[in-house]
This record gives sequence, structure tokens and C-alpha cells, in this order.
Amino acid sequence: MSSQRLPIEEHPDIAEMRGRYERIQHKPALQIGTGLTVLAGLFVALSPWIAGYPGSANLPIVNLVVGLTAVVLALGFASSFRSTHGLSWVVPLLGVWTIIAPWVVDTAPHTSLRVILCNVLGGVVMLLFSSAVVAFGLMRRNAREAEDRMNR
Repeated sequence: MSSQRLPIEEHPDIAEMRGRYERIQHKPALQIGTGLTVLAGLFVALSPWIAGYPGSANLPIVNLVVGLTAVVLALGFASSFRSTHGLSWVVPLLGVWTIIAPWVVDTAPHTSLRVILCNVLGGVVMLLFSSAVVAFGLMRRNAREAEDRMNR
């Protein structure tokens, strides 16, 4: 007696998981969180040119790289949360890094208050909204684990 195996793509659990991700991806709160994360990342990336970072050679480069990384990740979350949710924890860490970067990267003795404010505000906003995106990924995982426990 030969048993036929379904390709993994056709497995019922895979189809159910894809449907769950699709439902999460279309939730307005996730869309707002990713959109605001994109805006926060753009602000961090452009803040050296918006506020002017006098006397700092490295911080503008760090902010540009960190901000654009956050933008790319958030756009990935918005376009395909199913494929990218595993990286959602990176953006809150980028927000924390943005907050502390003026003291770690900029070794100038008199860092401008506007440099510190731009980094702290941009980092806090990035941290808050990207944490909401992480929460959606955790909600999905917790719902699946609860469902698995009920099915045992």
C-alpha cells in the first residue's frame, strides 16, 4: 500500500498559517505601526541634514545607516509580514541604539542639544512604533501556541 504525500506547500497547517499572517498583515494597527516606523526611520536618517550636526563626523553616517535600515525593515513588514516578522525585533534595538548613539559615537566634548534631542526623540518614536510591530508577531505566535495546547 503506497501512501501519497502532499507537497509541503499544500499541507493544511501551512495554508492555515499563511491565512493567519494575511489577516494580521491587513490589520490597520499593524499598517499604522509600520507606516510610523518608516517615518521615524526617515527622520533618523535625515536628521543630520534637518537639524544640522555641527562638529560630528560619524553620527550623521550612523544615523543615515540606522534610519535607512529601519525604513527597509518596516517596508518589508508592510509588504510581507509573513516572511519578515522574524526580524521585527531588530527595529526596536535600532531605536535604542539611536537614543544612545550621541554619547557612544559622538566623542565631541560639547554635543549639541539639538543633536541629542533629534536622536532621543527619533529613537523613542522608532522604539515605540516598532515595538507594536513586534507585538503583532508575538500575538500570532501566542495564538498558535494556545491553539496547539487546546488541540492536545
